[in-house]
Formats: sequence, C-alpha cells, structure tokens
Amino acid sequence: MVLEKHADFFRDFRGDTVHPSTLEVLYELGLLEDFLKTPHQQISSVGIRIGDFAFQVADVGHLPTHCKFVALMPQWDFLNFLSDHARRFPSFQLRMEFEAVDLIRAGQTIAGVRAQTPEGPVEILADLVVACDGRHSTMRPAAGLQVREFGVPIDVLWFRISRQAGDPEQVLGNVNYGRVLILINRGDYFQAGFIIPKGSFEAVKQNGLKAFQDLIWRIAPYLGDRVNELREWDQIKLLTVQINRLGKWHLPGLLCIGDAAHAMSPAGGVGINLAIQDAVATANILAESLRNGPVTEALLARVQRRREFPTRVTQALQVNAHKALDQVFQTSGPLKAPWQLKVLAQVPGLQRVMGHVVGVGIRPEHIAGARKGAWDQPWSLKKAAVHAGALLGAAVATVRALRS
Repeated sequence: MVLEKHADFFRDFRGDTVHPSTLEVLYELGLLEDFLKTPHQQISSVGIRIGDFAFQVADVGHLPTHCKFVALMPQWDFLNFLSDHARRFPSFQLRMEFEAVDLIRAGQTIAGVRAQTPEGPVEILADLVVACDGRHSTMRPAAGLQVREFGVPIDVLWFRISRQAGDPEQVLGNVNYGRVLILINRGDYFQAGFIIPKGSFEAVKQNGLKAFQDLIWRIAPYLGDRVNELREWDQIKLLTVQINRLGKWHLPGLLCIGDAAHAMSPAGGVGINLAIQDAVATANILAESLRNGPVTEALLARVQRRREFPTRVTQALQVNAHKALDQVFQTSGPLKAPWQLKVLAQVPGLQRVMGHVVGVGIRPEHIAGARKGAWDQPWSLKKAAVHAGALLGAAVATVRALRS
C-alpha cells in the first residue's frame, strides 16, 4: 500500500532527470520500451559555460548500459507511469490524499501509520513501514531518528522560461557575474535553476524583479526579452538546499530510504536516482522475508549497510562541488575561466569518468532475478574508488583554480 498525501502527482520543480542507472532498472523490469514512448527529452552530455569558456563536463554516451543518455521527464509523468504499471498487481494499492502523520507503536516495534484523509483519520497496520516521504519527512521525527546536517552554501530559485529553436539542446550550466544559471530542456520551455548564496533570497527580492531579470540576461544573453516572462515573484520558487543523513535508518518495523534517509543537493541531479537505487536494494533484501510476515531489524540494518556507502561518497562529491560554487559567489563582475580549469577540461577521459559517476553512480543496484542487462560486470569498491577519486580530484582542482 502506497500513501500519497496529494490528490495527484502534479508537483512542479521536482527532479526530472532519469539517469542511465534508473533506465537500466526499467529495462530489467521489462518497462523500458513503454517508458521511452512517454514524452521526454534525451541528453548524452552535459556542458557548462564559465565566463567566455564553454566545455563538456560529463559524457554518458559511452556507458555500458542500454540507454546511453539521461532522460528528462517531468516527475509527475514518471510517477503516473510507474503507478499505472504497478496496478497490474492485484495486491497493489495507491491511496491518494492519505497523509501519513504519525506512527503506530506496539511496544518497541513500529506497527503501522496514522493518516489524515478527506473522510477523516485512519489507522493502517503494516508488517513494515517504509518512510520515503522526502527531506521534510514526518515519519523521521515521529520515530525519533537523529539527523546529521552538512553545511550547504547555496539555495536554488526555480522558474520557467520559454524555449526557442536554436537554444542549447543539452543541460547547460552558465556561470558568470557571481551566480550560476542551470537551464533544463523540457521541450517548449526551460526549467531554470538560479543558484544563489544560502539565505539570500530576501536580498534578491529587495533588489527588485528588474534587477533579477537583468542578471539572468547577462548570464544567458540568448534568452533575450524572454526574461520578461518573469512578471512576479510568485513565479519563482525557493528550494532550500540541504545535505543530511540519518545515523540510523531503521527501527523495528520501520525503514527510511531516499531523501527521508539522506537529503541530497540538486548537484548532478542524482537525488531521484539514488532514491530508486535504495528502493531496489530494499526490495532485493526484504521481499522474500516479507512474504512470511515482519522482517527482523537485522535485515533492515543490512539495507542501510548496502546503501550507506554510495550515499556517503555521493554527498562528499556534492559538498566539494558546493565549495567551487562558494568561490563563484565571491565575484560580482564578468568571470574569466582560469587557465588551470581550461587545462583540466582537456584531460583525456575525465568527461567519461564524470559521466559514469553521475549516470551510473556508486554501487548501482539490479533487480534480483531479472533478465540480465548490458552491464553485468561486477562493480568493485576499487573501481568505485578510482572513479570517485578522479571526480573528487577534479572538483578540488577546480576550487583551487577558482581561488587563484
């Protein structure tokens, strides 16, 4: 039984990058062909422009996966796709407008949830509660689980700007004038992310909407007068960026996964994909035991052990990426890319390494018992360390170059 507190999945400004690792899971489930019939865009590389210097950051076109691209699909379409296919199973239940507000305890064990519905409060008993209710999880504090926060120097302003023929096809980051503008192709419009220093949104608003429009235009001049489509601040949504994780993801009868266990930064667009990897590992480890009733806490701990390593590595990479952004914020005028960065961009194979870390990730999961995919080579910790180390070294070198 899945509980969704809203009447539909139509929430704008959610992550919509479906990475090759997730597409491979869909292949293993036999859903990839239908998924690719759903309207989406595809990108095989990610570019960025720092000042007057444009270069490729990551290349996923050479990954050992069926799909050598990132699919861009609004998350509401993806969730509708998954729920439609899940209805093939007679035991599947999706309860809309069921907001889980508290946990039911039987001694030291979590025995279910209390939920608010349009018809009033209800209690739902379950052998296992899986809390996947995001970074603002209500289940997490209800369980008394402790969160460790990592300082993040950025927030993101999300908004839409129309897209025209001739605009960049790939996801493109634009870095200049002390700010970063991300433009995600959604067909006839861009989903734009404007990165600002943590807690500075009120100062941005005090400068006025015209100043905000002018700054966007200076960073991406090809947008032209489309910046005037932003007519009021209500069109611009603040995403307060967090990186955190639980010290313990579970109690008897309860398991937290996804952002409820480890909130991720938007950097790399990995959040939704890491959460799906958590879900695959959860199913692989727990499904057979759940057929016979409640699972032991030792099995829940095994899920955390399986997924905590890739979480820690990915969050470390994101923290270092934020340090580079913090250096960008120290400038206010036109930015000139340092020569060290230009040299770094020419390092052979670096784009492929970054494409592998972003597109496949650390310790990718496979559906137990599913048909074999195109990338069934074992993923060793050594290989993970090499790829992550190369990416971390690139991030550190970038920070040093920007400081100089």
